[in-house]
Amino acid sequence: MTTRKPSQKRPEPQSGRGRGKSVQGKKPSRAPARKRPDAEPANVVSDNTLERGERIAKVMARAGLCSRREAETWIEAGRVQLNGKVLATPAITVSANDKVLVDGEPLPMRERTRLWLYHKPRGLVTTNKDPEGRPTVFERLPKELPRVLTVGRLDINTEGLLLLTNDGGLARVLELPSTGWLRRYRVRAFGKITQADLDALQDGIAVEGVLYGAIEATLDKEQGGNIWLTVGLREGKNREVKRVLEHLGLTVNRLIRISYGPFQLMDLPDNDVREIRGRILRDQLGEALANEAGADFDAPIFHQPKQDTPKKSPASRRSSESGSGRKTGDRGGNQGKWLTAREGKSETDKRKTAKNDRQDRKQAKRSGAGPRQEKVSPRSKFRMTSEPKPRKEFGEQRRSPQRRIWSEDGLLEDKAQQSRADQDNKDGSRPPKGGGRPRGGGRS
Repeated sequence: MTTRKPSQKRPEPQSGRGRGKSVQGKKPSRAPARKRPDAEPANVVSDNTLERGERIAKVMARAGLCSRREAETWIEAGRVQLNGKVLATPAITVSANDKVLVDGEPLPMRERTRLWLYHKPRGLVTTNKDPEGRPTVFERLPKELPRVLTVGRLDINTEGLLLLTNDGGLARVLELPSTGWLRRYRVRAFGKITQADLDALQDGIAVEGVLYGAIEATLDKEQGGNIWLTVGLREGKNREVKRVLEHLGLTVNRLIRISYGPFQLMDLPDNDVREIRGRILRDQLGEALANEAGADFDAPIFHQPKQDTPKKSPASRRSSESGSGRKTGDRGGNQGKWLTAREGKSETDKRKTAKNDRQDRKQAKRSGAGPRQEKVSPRSKFRMTSEPKPRKEFGEQRRSPQRRIWSEDGLLEDKAQQSRADQDNKDGSRPPKGGGRPRGGGRS
């Protein structure tokens, strides 16, 4: 016992003396790293002097200048300065207090996080530049869109919904399988299969050493030698739908993505873009995903699409010019203006007069005559065509046209008609036609 105690106590100071040697052999401490200024170039700012923030490449990508890989290339080319010093490595974090210059220009302000739905047609490659010269998605996008990124990719022969965003952090979060957003596809494939075979995909499947997660597949209908399926998955690996169905003996000849999480393709036309409103985007993401993506819904919007102003008709243009000097209240946009009762009547009279003038000009062109004369009123559609006939008095004797009847001797005059008319005028028993007194008032 007495011999073991000093042997147990002696290694303690030796381990203490050798502690510095063991630490230096495994991992250098911060103190020696700070004492070696030669470890970094003189024109590069040390990361220790910066506050905790984001990587410089990520900040440049969020500003809409380029992608993260392009930002790293720019930094290596010496195009980026931080606080007046040229950067030589992208392994630098910056904060809001740092001044970053790219080609001598400060970084633009960060724009609000936005999301667009895009209906990708077949034949387009989801990439910025294709080495084979094929048409890309970004070449077909509208010019008024800012710099956007795609959330995932679609093959050249795959069509349907493709999400676009101006926030690289949001794109990265939505692409992750851990987000758990379901992506649905409409699939047309050649071959035969049963629903029982499709239900087996819910447990996952391994194809050529690649393990695919649970897949929801439903057999919709059979159309000749083809079948239509609805497939839903959450991972979205490269060519996952085609490889899994080919493993089951099917040949996919059409693939359409109809939804990505809560966002649906619906009736969006081919090669058309529709923006999701900020409030709807915030509600669909939720607080957890928004914080993970670092989304900013309070920043301003710098790229607004141009509104197409509808062309005014000649009638609306004249009405707007005639009512420009009045005190009217705007209802907003091109919906019209409020007018008083007198102004409305005056405007109506002017339109009626103009309409009558146009009708007169058309009628004159057709008949080859001049304008009509003797107008009763500019607001009336009736015209005097001849002199008005004087109205007969009540007591004036009227003579009916002579009536002729057929007899054995031919067409003869009716003598009895004249005798009846003379008797009626003599008695005054009934008024002439058009009178106000009832007929038969004087007969018993």
